Amino acid sequence: MTDHPLRVWRGLAGDCVLLDGFHALKHALRFGADVPVAVTADRAAALALAGELAEDVRERLAGLLTEVTAAEYAALVPRPHPTAVAALAVRPDRAAALRRLARMPRTAPVVVLDEPRNLGNAGAVIRLAAGFGATGVVTTGTLDPWHPTVVRGGAGLHFATAVERLAVPELPPGPLFALDPEGENIRGLTLPDDALLAFGSERGGLSGAVRARADHLVALPMRPQVSSYNLATSVAMTLYHWSAGAGRPA
Repeated sequence: MTDHPLRVWRGLAGDCVLLDGFHALKHALRFGADVPVAVTADRAAALALAGELAEDVRERLAGLLTEVTAAEYAALVPRPHPTAVAALAVRPDRAAALRRLARMPRTAPVVVLDEPRNLGNAGAVIRLAAGFGATGVVTTGTLDPWHPTVVRGGAGLHFATAVERLAVPELPPGPLFALDPEGENIRGLTLPDDALLAFGSERGGLSGAVRARADHLVALPMRPQVSSYNLATSVAMTLYHWSAGAGRPA
């Protein structure tokens, strides 16, 4: 007899990644995640949403999703998602992610978040990096880039890029371009595909260790007396500048 999904969930929850919501599960499946259990409080609604927005994974969702009561669903997740869908995925192999980050030459930069503090911002950056086809996102410091709130903010797109936490001396190879208000205006620079693009924390800016490791300090254009951009906005601007470089395919 097949185990009840709640029993399977409880047995795996400590070792797996929480996919919180329909879109996180959709993206994880699209990018090859191993999803051993998925539940919903409204299976018909979830499959209707798949038919509308994600026909490519509807069949797999139909085979995965088990309906549970609303109370059972709410007990599994810290903040119930409006789509009433949740799943557990096996975290990608760390050694494989590190090989991907270290492989040279690269065809796209690695985003480095230097001692980030805000979980939602980190998730938004991972979503951006996946959208631009970045090689990966590396965090330094104490924030866990696989924290459930970060995965929620990233809409499951952790599985579309390499995501790891490393100390500064362990950063992948490549020229490091660190964003700093005192740097050279990015408009005059070409960002190479093998670059590391480093962004300081939301309050403290770049750490001394990353600043010392930097090969180039880069500034985003900003109107005088405006103090800063949101972290995800800074990453988006920088990745767009890279993607619009000479010879980049559309």
